[in-house]
Amino acid sequence: MSQTVRGVISREKGEPVEVTDIVIPDPGAHDVVVAVTACGVCHTDLTYRDGGINDSYPFLLGHEAAGIVESVGSAVTAVAPGDFVVLNWRAVCGRCRACKRGRPHLCFDTFNASVPMTLADGTELTPALGIGAFAEKTLVHEGQATLVDPTADPAVAGLLGCGMMAGLGAAINTGGVTRDDTVAVIGCGGVGDAAIAGAALVGARRIIAVDTDDTKLNWARDFGATHTINARELDPVETIQDLTDGFGADVVIDAVGRPETWKQAFYARDLAGTVVLVGVPTPDMRLDMPLIDFFSRGGSLKSSWYGDCLPERDFPTLISLYLQGRLPLEKFVSERIGLGDVEKAFHRMHAGEVLRSVVVL
Repeated sequence: MSQTVRGVISREKGEPVEVTDIVIPDPGAHDVVVAVTACGVCHTDLTYRDGGINDSYPFLLGHEAAGIVESVGSAVTAVAPGDFVVLNWRAVCGRCRACKRGRPHLCFDTFNASVPMTLADGTELTPALGIGAFAEKTLVHEGQATLVDPTADPAVAGLLGCGMMAGLGAAINTGGVTRDDTVAVIGCGGVGDAAIAGAALVGARRIIAVDTDDTKLNWARDFGATHTINARELDPVETIQDLTDGFGADVVIDAVGRPETWKQAFYARDLAGTVVLVGVPTPDMRLDMPLIDFFSRGGSLKSSWYGDCLPERDFPTLISLYLQGRLPLEKFVSERIGLGDVEKAFHRMHAGEVLRSVVVL
């Protein structure tokens, strides 16, 4: 039987979100119904609300979530009712050209639920990143539900569903940061601080945080930054070079995603260093740079999509490290709020007042 629950939707571009009734249908063969326990407020949800993803309104927002599997479809084998799971938006297909070449983190045909959630009047909802978890319950494909240690705090665990995994993976998976590396991270919000935490976890020798906000630079220190640069006061490229004996950093991570910050990352790296773009640009942004500058440097220029993660591989490991006290994921939770507080949380996030507000149900 379908069931009606409360959820947060965006009806029109730029308009405040609202809490309303949504209908969760019976799960398809490979689908699962998850009772959501907690869901982080990510900037991507705000981007959906403001029309920056597409115009497939109404959206059911929320995607950084943890919860308990309530019911499963007839062919589900990955999880069972009662399992504690973190939701993800990379349920790999195993069949596309990327998967067949051993690169499932680049899967081109990821799975989502086979039947739509709707409003009470039957209007189909577009779930954010195929999840839609600002709701008491949601419907996802079984591959989107990743088993993790049930002793983890749901408000903390759910953050791996997007931003924290993006930052951690940008450093560890995409950037390949390793022991004794020098790393610079431009942009010290949630994703940037997660990249800093990842670099610290694997033993980077020097971690340089760059931002224009002293509050965010203080956050960066909490996650392992050894040096900080306020880009309003100092030139980031020159200062990073000064801190690295004139060479530049081994890995520079752009967690902002603007042409000016990407250029800073490019020129702040060592000649054979790596640039990782994990901040998300808008479609109108353009780069204008001398081609000779690319030719005269080695190393790598990479983009990191979801931290190049495999949820079933990475989520349980990172939760284990958090429970051991080796990865301070709990520091990302700035406040715990209710479903009716999401619009206020968007404003606080936009103002840079929080790392993550987390909806707790």
